Amino acid sequence: MARRRQAVTIKHVAADAGVSLQTVSRVINKEPNVRPSMQEKVQASIDRLGYIPSIAAQRMSGSRSYLILALNDRERTIADWRARQGSDWIDQMLLGGMLKCAELGYRMIFELVDTHNDHVERELGAAIAALQPDGVILTPPHSDNPLITNLLTAHKIPFAQIGSEGQGGGIPLIMGDQDAARKATEHLLGLGHTNIGFIAGPSDYLLSGWRLAGWKGAMESAGCATSGKSQEGDFSFASGAAAAKILLCQSDRPTAILASNDHMAVATMEVASELGLSVPKDLSVISFDNTPMAIFARPSLTAVDQPIADTTARAIELLISAKNGDTPVLGPTIIPADLILRDSTGPAPL
Repeated sequence: MARRRQAVTIKHVAADAGVSLQTVSRVINKEPNVRPSMQEKVQASIDRLGYIPSIAAQRMSGSRSYLILALNDRERTIADWRARQGSDWIDQMLLGGMLKCAELGYRMIFELVDTHNDHVERELGAAIAALQPDGVILTPPHSDNPLITNLLTAHKIPFAQIGSEGQGGGIPLIMGDQDAARKATEHLLGLGHTNIGFIAGPSDYLLSGWRLAGWKGAMESAGCATSGKSQEGDFSFASGAAAAKILLCQSDRPTAILASNDHMAVATMEVASELGLSVPKDLSVISFDNTPMAIFARPSLTAVDQPIADTTARAIELLISAKNGDTPVLGPTIIPADLILRDSTGPAPL
């Protein structure tokens, strides 16, 4: 039987370089108090032996864990998984976060937390005790939950707040929601639409208000009415269908609708079809998120592409920078969204 090749450890590197384990650890962790000549010597041994630093080795210095903890909403995520709908938000967050962590020598751990649960402090406290993360990424609606932000502040753990203006004292990042909604509305106005409806997301998400403000601002700037033209959903297909039915059954129905996510936009197109309306001939539709659902819908959806991966990657950079003691960025970091044009939008009907 062939002998299993022994894994290279930090002890092998230390022996090969003729230095202590602590010196190897300081080089791995890129600590500043190591002479350049010593860094080159240890790095040469690492390269020669093919050593891959482990989390345990990196933790030897005791100053950090090299782990970033990312939190997402449990209830909505599990509901999507059980419905076999997946969650493109999570896919994109993992894409941006894991690649950036790997680039910077970190690992990202993903956890689900119920933001409405009275036990959120206990759950998060247990995760912090077990993982001792160097930073935490909060996603809506966790981003501005004081139970969470106060706990992280008390533990002196840097945290990024995606979709937040940073009232909780963390590092805020915004995906340009208000400007994206304005841009999407202006695209419809440019196609000749003046009666444009809007389906908002739930009010416990700050970004829902920003998107509503972007639509309303663009409409008012163009001299178009907004009263009675907006409905609130909860990002689910059913809520989008209910909102669309209200808007499309009005005597002065919209010729275009901007929906706050792909599920509600697809529901809008289904309701339109049930009412004998053709998209985009009779009704133009734009969605937010740009998940695979938008691509495979028929007709394919014009959509605001949320830069989730880029935002998460930037959050990782800012958290590591904060852990290093660098001067924090003032104000929210804005990662702009793009508008992807597809088949669901067209000229306003005559």
